[in-house]
Amino acid sequence: MAPADHSKTTATRAPVGKISIFALAIMNIVAVVSLRGLPAEAEYGLSSIFYYLFAALFFLVPVSLVAAELATGWPEKGGVFRWVGEAFGAKWAFLAMFMLFVEVSVWFPTALTFAAVSLAYTDRDLSFAEQLSSNKVFVLVIVLAVYWLATFISFRGVNAFARVAKWGGIFGTIIPAAILIVLGFSYVLAGNKSQIDLEWGELIPNFNNFSNVVLAASIFLFYAGMEMNAIHVKDVENPTRNYPIAVGIAALGTVIIFVLGTLAIAFVVPRSDINLTQSLLTAYVDMFRWAGISWAAPIMAAALAVGVLAGVVTWVAGPSSGLLQVAKAGYLPRFFQTTNRHGMATHIMLIQALAVTMLSILFVVLPSVQAAYQILSQLTVILYLVMYLLMFAAAIYLRFSQPNRPRPYRIPGGVAGMWIVAGAGFTGALLAFIFSFIPPDQIAVGSPVVYVVILLALTVFFVSLPFFIYHARKPHWVDPGNDFAPFTWQAEGTHPGVVSPSATDTSTAVKGESA
Repeated sequence: MAPADHSKTTATRAPVGKISIFALAIMNIVAVVSLRGLPAEAEYGLSSIFYYLFAALFFLVPVSLVAAELATGWPEKGGVFRWVGEAFGAKWAFLAMFMLFVEVSVWFPTALTFAAVSLAYTDRDLSFAEQLSSNKVFVLVIVLAVYWLATFISFRGVNAFARVAKWGGIFGTIIPAAILIVLGFSYVLAGNKSQIDLEWGELIPNFNNFSNVVLAASIFLFYAGMEMNAIHVKDVENPTRNYPIAVGIAALGTVIIFVLGTLAIAFVVPRSDINLTQSLLTAYVDMFRWAGISWAAPIMAAALAVGVLAGVVTWVAGPSSGLLQVAKAGYLPRFFQTTNRHGMATHIMLIQALAVTMLSILFVVLPSVQAAYQILSQLTVILYLVMYLLMFAAAIYLRFSQPNRPRPYRIPGGVAGMWIVAGAGFTGALLAFIFSFIPPDQIAVGSPVVYVVILLALTVFFVSLPFFIYHARKPHWVDPGNDFAPFTWQAEGTHPGVVSPSATDTSTAVKGESA
């Protein structure tokens, strides 16, 4: 998930047949790319290129390759819950799954803040639009209204939210991205003065300014979500060769879109005027005015708002459905296993909606919308990185605990290759995790002490909660009709910490246990 930003579509199984390298690359690009976070990196000008490349090397590529090996080696239901549970047991698996669910819940207010700002800019009076987008009451009302609307759409089932996600993604993300890049570079190429220096020396960040690294840490989650399409590695012909090529193309395409989109904003919006919630809209307004089509600015603002709604609708249903499967396996009380006639996890989504509502109140408590936006954005980074740290550690550990388990795709280079790839991802995620607690100088967050205390308190609370739930679980929580397969070590009668020499694939081991 993503967050990467997190406004991404949930992957679906491909039809019978083989997926081409190009098709898989496009699937991954669409799953990752979002425009909402570009202003945060536009502050760095040309040096943003360094941060994007660094995060791609130490996060995007490792996530893609590690997820491919885990998804093919342990393809049964559960995703990251299954992978972490195979390595470290159900308790840590529940932590990973819970982090994914909570991270998405925390991400919703930040994503919907952008929707509120977009709606404000549908007014042709730019002065009024700017004031309205900074009004905390307006932002809060729009955030809650759109989120609850998305929840009720999701209640209607897959067909309902799939249509919103599909067309909203096309008209709210892909088309606006193309327009942003084309107009931004046309603006500079036409001879207009760039708002950033275009000297070669600007490519290297100023590492003497530590606050630059702090805000840049959030760029790691720009690339979140590439793991969602790892399940399709089994549908790629000659996956050992073709999957890494597809990942390379997707990574390159994603980096290009992010870099060019960020620079397009930096060309037009002065660095001192960059606002995390408004600058993308400001850039569109300035570009359209320069191009002589000012009338298009409100249309673009509305399109971006629709794109946010599409992403939110998809993610209201996605992780909640995953948590539903885990709940039915006995890890949550029966209350959370309730579904409606469309098969949607109604109680889980309602609890999620209440959590989103409470978190959104932070927009009223903190001194500015930007401060609330930043603190919630950082919390999503922290929680998502906890999940990724567990995923990278699980991939390394499974090479030792289940070394002979068949894996249709293996990271090249044997154990050393796994240590290099997953180790790079783990190190990058750990550094981003640590930096995420440090207040950025570029944004007024009120008291730095309060900022850090709020982040620490929320992190401790959300990380501790799944352990309490896990230890409180009861035998009657298990749904007798659930189809959640046991872990491989359970099927073989061992423990996650015991090395298994078995070369039996997971599906065969599980079928043997069932028999």
